[in-house]
Amino acid sequence: MNDIDLTPRATAPTSAAETPALGARAAEVREALLRKLTYTVGKDPLVARRYDWLLAASHVVRDAIIDRWIATTRETYRSGHKRVYYLSLEFLIGRLFRDAAANLNLLEPLREALASFGVALDDIAEIEPDAALGNGGLGRLAACFIESMATLGIPAMGYGIRYEHGLFRQKIVDGRQVEVPEDWLSHGNPWEFERREAAYEIGFGGTVEGREEWDSASKPIWKPAERVIAVAYDTPVVGWQGKAVTTLRLWSARATDPMQLDAFNQGDHLGAVTERMRAESISRVLYPADSTPAGQELRLRQEFFFTSASLQDLLRRHVQQFGDVRSLPDCAAVQLNDTHPAIAVAELIRLLVDVHGLSWEDAASITRETISYTNHTLLPEALETWPVHLMERMLPRHMQIIYALNARLLAAARRLPDADDAFIAAVSLIDESNGRRVRMGNLAFVGSHKVNGVSALHTALMRQTVFAPLAKLFPDRIVNKTNGITPRRWLFQANPGLTALIRATIGERFLDDLSALSELAPHAEDRGFQEAFAAVKRANKQRLAALIGERTGIRVDPSALFDVQVKRIHEYKRQLLNILETIALYDAIRCDPDRFPVPRVKVFAGKAAASYWTAKSIIRLINDVGRVINADPAVQGKLKVVFLPNYNVSLAERIMPAADLSEQISTAGMEASGTGNMKFAMNGAITIGTLDGANVEIRDLVGAENIVIFGLTAEEVAARRRGGYDPRATIESTWPLKQALEAIAQGVFSPEEPGRYGDLLGMLYNGDHFMVAADFAAYAEAQRQVDSLWQDQAAWRRKAILNTAHVGWFSSDRTVREYAEEIWRIRPLG
Repeated sequence: MNDIDLTPRATAPTSAAETPALGARAAEVREALLRKLTYTVGKDPLVARRYDWLLAASHVVRDAIIDRWIATTRETYRSGHKRVYYLSLEFLIGRLFRDAAANLNLLEPLREALASFGVALDDIAEIEPDAALGNGGLGRLAACFIESMATLGIPAMGYGIRYEHGLFRQKIVDGRQVEVPEDWLSHGNPWEFERREAAYEIGFGGTVEGREEWDSASKPIWKPAERVIAVAYDTPVVGWQGKAVTTLRLWSARATDPMQLDAFNQGDHLGAVTERMRAESISRVLYPADSTPAGQELRLRQEFFFTSASLQDLLRRHVQQFGDVRSLPDCAAVQLNDTHPAIAVAELIRLLVDVHGLSWEDAASITRETISYTNHTLLPEALETWPVHLMERMLPRHMQIIYALNARLLAAARRLPDADDAFIAAVSLIDESNGRRVRMGNLAFVGSHKVNGVSALHTALMRQTVFAPLAKLFPDRIVNKTNGITPRRWLFQANPGLTALIRATIGERFLDDLSALSELAPHAEDRGFQEAFAAVKRANKQRLAALIGERTGIRVDPSALFDVQVKRIHEYKRQLLNILETIALYDAIRCDPDRFPVPRVKVFAGKAAASYWTAKSIIRLINDVGRVINADPAVQGKLKVVFLPNYNVSLAERIMPAADLSEQISTAGMEASGTGNMKFAMNGAITIGTLDGANVEIRDLVGAENIVIFGLTAEEVAARRRGGYDPRATIESTWPLKQALEAIAQGVFSPEEPGRYGDLLGMLYNGDHFMVAADFAAYAEAQRQVDSLWQDQAAWRRKAILNTAHVGWFSSDRTVREYAEEIWRIRPLG
């Protein structure tokens, strides 16, 4: 136990009457802080630097977590509780110091204790690196879920990869994205614990040989040609009020031998460590470019590496506690977060048959009852497929299992009365139309007892499009679980000013039950509350304006409308639509500035995949357009364009509370859910968006009058494509769009290279798959509606308040509770 009492108190102090209690607690924390600085960091307070204080403070918080972590684990074992094992290639957890301290109600005692040494908590919190373990919404959702599971007391373990460099760090050089390695682990990680005892061999390649058993049955024996070691690193994730702690277990790849000493002694110094470098490359970088065969192989190695290690680990734990693997579905729920861990279906069958000696029928049944699968995309190219020849070379035993699964699947499909060849081809695990590829989405679907979408629209479209054939074969398998976000990070921590205002207005119940935010709704008409709400927003905008100036050199006016689109850069998310409308607005302002009284700051941020040429071209176009607009005195300060580099969780925490307008403008039918839309709305931004993903549910909750919806619906997009959509004709008839495209083509924004965006424009004129031209006029009209609304500040504030008041349903606590009850069949501890 700790020699300093760091037990979380019920709430942080809110009044002068509680100040003595805070002072006493701060004194305890000060003593613990000094001990950690001295005996763990090895520094005298007189010479300690900011990072030393951060490390000491992190260890103080970590100590407060550990007792609860151990207690949660003990109770899970004691009670024999069923556990959730959440497999995700990404966990975008962000900075942990402030998150953990806030959930333990240690922030204010720490702030006061640090201040006694002349150290500002906010200063040291800013230098903590973001864990580079994810890219976008997929990884952030996984992080929210792990925290919510701890908050709800659901025994759980997240499994992923401990990327040494993770996703690249983004720099903008001459307007272009440049990828440089992320070095988040360069100074160590005080939140993780290496578990050397949790190490597993992972095989690749080799052959499968048959061995005859005593009863004349043939037992396959996989003899891998290569083996690597997966070593576990555990990070505790504490829930709200420190009631329970879950574990994030990340795998690091090691070679079976650190070096070949014979080769080294013979002078082949590089060759001696080749195998080590090959093994360690598995956990070095998130999403290596897969545009080459070597990149594809590494990506497959990563996915199998962490999936196999995770399954071996949970089976070891299950056998150790419960003895018989046949009870696995009663004691474990394995959730696949998208298709990356879909190989789990084949790997769990292999482990049950080859290692634990079960029959094929038992193994397949246990696998299906244990695993469930979350689909995150309707884009065919994002539903992973692997060349059969690559799978046969890398995972020969798993291809045998996939073929066996497929034979049974197709036999069942043929029993349907109207099953024709097209239907059989569509449900097959092997795509025969494009060089024979394994469909990992189909594999995950067939190997799971439940498959869920992440918004109502997305789930409906899953049934109608990508999984329509399989849904016909398994009609009860698809269910909906609309995404959610953790309010602890995205409201309480990211927006303490708004949190304090809400607390003073409606009390504290919303801290434990976010649905209580609905009690704010009656205050939306109150002018006093509107002014207080606006003051919080103004302060957040001032902080973001300062950060923009610091990172880009661009000065922006905090009183302007902050119009924000921050997310992964992708064609379907349509940052291109946004910047084209910005160009059209720029042209219109120059012609008649008085027609546009509303000053705007257009804020963009996001990373493009390293090999995604089109997305990187869009980033460069945004920066080129911004360079011209920001330097043009003719706009009279009414328009600024900002691209903030290296978008991550910490930057999002600064941007979202400051946004006035949330851009959620994806092509309808292509965004599975979105979670940025929820974060913006919770922080009092009004959404401009299509009826896509969770925008539909946001509209239903906040009211159609409090959101700005435009553009084609998913059904209309599909009909337009079937009807032979002609983007060139649409462009020619949409004069502002045509002018904007001509300006780009003529080099107005790239005079040094007029043809820079020729290919990008050609994609619009000759295909426009993502309906940019088709939605342009409706989008521009919607933006003018926004202008009109902004000029009536009382109406704007009322709508913004109602957005905050009515999105409590989007708490990840609600989402996880639904998973627990309807998919995992699990109840909380205690």
